[in-house]
Amino acid sequence: MSQKVVVIYSGGMDSFTVLNKALQQGLDVSALSFNYGQRHVKELDVAANVCKSLEIPHKIVDITAINSLLAGSSLTDDIDIPEGHYEQESMKSTVVPNRNMILLSLAIGYAVSENAQAVYYGAHSGDHAIYPDCRPEFVRQMNVVSKLANYDPVEVVAPYLDVDKNAILADGLKMGLDYSNTWTCYNGRDKACGKCGACIERLEAFAANEQSDPLSYE
Repeated sequence: MSQKVVVIYSGGMDSFTVLNKALQQGLDVSALSFNYGQRHVKELDVAANVCKSLEIPHKIVDITAINSLLAGSSLTDDIDIPEGHYEQESMKSTVVPNRNMILLSLAIGYAVSENAQAVYYGAHSGDHAIYPDCRPEFVRQMNVVSKLANYDPVEVVAPYLDVDKNAILADGLKMGLDYSNTWTCYNGRDKACGKCGACIERLEAFAANEQSDPLSYE
C-alpha cells in the first residue's frame, strides 16, 4: 500500500513539480489549494484543471476571511505589485504575514483527518532570502512541531528546499512535465506581466535550461 500524502498545490511551477514528483514516486496524493485573497487567484483555476486531468482528489479551501488579520502584502492588499528581481528590497512587499505556517497547519490537520503520513510543499532556495517561511530552519522546526501536535505524526517535506527554481524546472523537464499548465505571475491578468519577481525568476529558469516558456507574456 503506497504512502498517503497531502501536497499543498498553488498552481505555480514549484508546487506543480512537487505534485508530479510525488505522483511519479508512487505516492497516494491528495492536493490542497487555498484561496487566501491573492490577486493572482487565476492560479487556482490552473490547479483545478491539472488535478482534474490527473484524476486526483483536490480541495480548494476559502480562507479569505483571515485577510483582515494579514494586512500589508501587495499580493492581498490594494498595493501595487513591485517590478524587479527578488533580490530587490521592494519585493518584501509580496510577503504575506505567516502565510506558510497557516497553510501548513491547515494541511497538517487535513493530513491527520485523511490518515496521510506527510505534507509536501514547494519551498526552495531561491525563496530563502525574501520569504522567512521558506527557509530550511523554518521547515525543520515546522516538521518537529507537526510531529508533536497530533497523536499520528505528520512529516513536513519540501523536496526542493536546497535547490533553486532552475533545478526544479530541470527536474520537471526530465519528468516530461508541461509547464503551460502552471501560473506564476503575481498579477492575475490574462497574460503574465514578465516584470514581477515571480515572472523574472521563472523566465530566468527557462533561459538557464535553454527552453522557451510556454506561457504568453504582455
